[in-house]
Amino acid sequence: MSEAVVSTRVRLARNLSEVPFPIRLSADKAQEVVEKVADALKDCEIKFHRIDLDTVSDTMKVALLERHLISPDFVREEKGRAVFLSDDNTVSIMVNEEDHIRLQVIRDGFEPDEAYALADKLDNELSRKLGFAFHEKLGYLTQCPTNLGTGMRASVMLHLPALDITGAVHRIGANLSKLGLTIRGLYGESSKPVGAFFQLSNQVTLGISEKAAIANLKNITTQLIAQEMKARDNLLGKIEVEDRIARALGTLKSALLMDHGEAMNLLSLVRLGVASKKLSTLSTDSIDRLIVEIQPASIMTKYGDMTPQERDIKRAEIIRERFQ
Repeated sequence: MSEAVVSTRVRLARNLSEVPFPIRLSADKAQEVVEKVADALKDCEIKFHRIDLDTVSDTMKVALLERHLISPDFVREEKGRAVFLSDDNTVSIMVNEEDHIRLQVIRDGFEPDEAYALADKLDNELSRKLGFAFHEKLGYLTQCPTNLGTGMRASVMLHLPALDITGAVHRIGANLSKLGLTIRGLYGESSKPVGAFFQLSNQVTLGISEKAAIANLKNITTQLIAQEMKARDNLLGKIEVEDRIARALGTLKSALLMDHGEAMNLLSLVRLGVASKKLSTLSTDSIDRLIVEIQPASIMTKYGDMTPQERDIKRAEIIRERFQ
């Protein structure tokens, strides 16, 4: 299962009762919401550090986005926005994105039940202290009607190289909406898949319980992984595919320049080779960590501002060192 599932995420959308949605808040009122959330988190069992969006560089914002700790929409505004991160970065709480609170829990591997349990625990604690907008028939009230009800999006990050190579992932994606799910690119809505990494998430939030949505996600994920493994078995007996995997590893070990797109595609092939025991090199977990480390803004956050070419040189250097 872990061969194809990179991580699991559960995100809850919540709004404070008797407070206008963020789109109708002035900067001052939005800041008041930030301070209320900060106060509510002070005595929380999990310790959070606060990042006010208007106090950090654009590079840092993109680095947070690359790590899936904030959303693309969140970085488009600064005033009255903050994110609270747990020390291990597995829990993030965006304040005043589309809703007052976007609470998300990320776990490595396929752990939807564990991710939901922690998200639910934090949700209950914040609800007691802040009071969330809730309707007896509609459930949790959200700015976008598509989030009404549970306000929950549960997703898994999948590595589906075999289904991507054969083109089957596009056919499967077209049928998922009938099952209440959707498959998207690496960064969710409107993003394109890179390196055969996809996000599978629930679409339906109204008229279904959180646990039922989690169960549906687990069921479809299991079926999708079975199809991926079957496709891998068919592909990996072909010398052309094994040659692509071997060449990918060779390029990663020796290249002096490596742009982000090329790196993602090559690492995807090597990850496939490792998971299928065709290669003996870095573990899949190590490759997953490397994929985060070589993102453009993540490189500049660690090593300073760079031109695109300097970044490509540094990326190639990081990859070469890791594969030695």
